[in-house]
Amino acid sequence: MKSLASTTTLHNGVEMPWFGLGVFKVEEGQEVESSVKMAIHAGYKSIDTAAIYKNEEGVGKGIRESDVPREELFITTKVWNADQGYESTLKAFDESMEKLGLEYLDLYLVHWPVKGKYVETWKALEKLYKDGRVRAIGVSNFQIHHLQDILDVAEVKPMVNQVEYHPKLSQVKLLNFCKENGIQMEAWSPLMQGQLLDNDVLKEIATAHNKSVAQVILRWDLQNGVVTIPKSVKEHRIKENADIFDFDLSQDEMQKIHALNEDKRVGPDPDNFDF
Repeated sequence: MKSLASTTTLHNGVEMPWFGLGVFKVEEGQEVESSVKMAIHAGYKSIDTAAIYKNEEGVGKGIRESDVPREELFITTKVWNADQGYESTLKAFDESMEKLGLEYLDLYLVHWPVKGKYVETWKALEKLYKDGRVRAIGVSNFQIHHLQDILDVAEVKPMVNQVEYHPKLSQVKLLNFCKENGIQMEAWSPLMQGQLLDNDVLKEIATAHNKSVAQVILRWDLQNGVVTIPKSVKEHRIKENADIFDFDLSQDEMQKIHALNEDKRVGPDPDNFDF
């Protein structure tokens, strides 16, 4: 983990950047296009979107206008809940690819574990993977029991599980389960939507390293072996978020951050959502 180009190797051998840009709630059009271009210009290789974000076209345009070869980038999108099921997932994938304007995708995720549908949806992802249309497949917001349902029937096991993950929700059991099963965990909302930036423990650690609280949290993610994709639309913040490869948190500091866990979510509970 020496730079923005540093990667983790997924269980199928595909290399995925440890750090990337998330575009949840980034407006379609100029805002998302410029956010993507600024990030790629700053050295980011990974961009994470989703069908429900309704900004795949802008992401695709930003990628094309960045003048970085496609093969150097790692692009993720996700199938939305309303499109889950076998045939409907295949159709949704085609629609996402058309909006992105890409010939292949690096990572396709099942966005939420929709009861009665996510196993069937997984079968569609396996087909896309076997057909060579996507380099890696995975899930998002899956708890251990959801993952077990997939592992029980999978011909190709998930490569990634993207979940809400931050110091107030450290999900140790889930992280350990993923590591034991060769599934790379990835953090969304790593900064808890800004709610952690005034935390005294984090501020003290940040001061000791001459870093921001955000940088300390993002570094904590990486040192826990968790890929992270903070969102920003401001150039200085995009650059600052990525400036986390020149320091290490000590074991004592890591433990102090672990101790902040309260199993507290800012997003929906994967076992109790209604969308």
